[in-house]
Amino acid sequence: MNLETRLFAELTQPEIKEQLQVNPLVLFPTGSVEQHSAHLPANTDTIAATTVCELVAKKMDGLVLPAPSVGVTPMHMPYEATVTLKPETFQQVIIEICESAAKHGAKNLMIVNWHEGNIASLSIAAEELHRRVGYRVVVVQACYVAEELWGHNCGGLTHAGEIEALAVMASRPDLVHLDRVTGGSDKAKGQHMDKLRRTRAFQPVLTDIRDIAPSGWYGNPLPANETRGKAMMDEIADYIAKETTQLFEQLTAVLK
Repeated sequence: MNLETRLFAELTQPEIKEQLQVNPLVLFPTGSVEQHSAHLPANTDTIAATTVCELVAKKMDGLVLPAPSVGVTPMHMPYEATVTLKPETFQQVIIEICESAAKHGAKNLMIVNWHEGNIASLSIAAEELHRRVGYRVVVVQACYVAEELWGHNCGGLTHAGEIEALAVMASRPDLVHLDRVTGGSDKAKGQHMDKLRRTRAFQPVLTDIRDIAPSGWYGNPLPANETRGKAMMDEIADYIAKETTQLFEQLTAVLK
């Protein structure tokens, strides 16, 4: 369909009904509200996930469900600007929103996440949605896709660093304040600690962002600009659309 927007909440009931009949694909962005120092907004992760969803939805002819603004982020609670849900609360929010869409005819669900603290809860909720309502579900860790595609240009995936600044600049450059950048923590230590918790085989438990970065953030956001932000997000969306199209085709073939 030729829709002016892909955001579920901004469409009318007849538009949503017709679109789900044409293509029963819904995308669900998940992020967080957590401190990103003085230069990025607290909802950086949610903005990033929603932007990716909108771009992918246009490419795959889907709808973007309303994002829960809050995620699971107790690690950042030592700093103001952070609010968090308990994992079980977050899981239930995901299940109830996505289950509502399934009752209206949605059959394929893509969860697009930009916050590492959500990952465990999303795995549980995704399986529950598949078992409960029969969704074909693909969970995409968009922040890791960004790291894979742009990490070599941006000094890796760092908290409030260049990749996250670019992700916000792509759609909300007015919320990025590079003139306020100050006091970032040691990048080498931050990357070392993040690497420890991102390995496949071993996951040490870290409960305070200050164990990774004493200032609450690390990296170098200063090279970011709106043009590069749009380029990064377009490339991420292209990659996700290509990969998930194939995944949904495979799931359709095996999940009768």
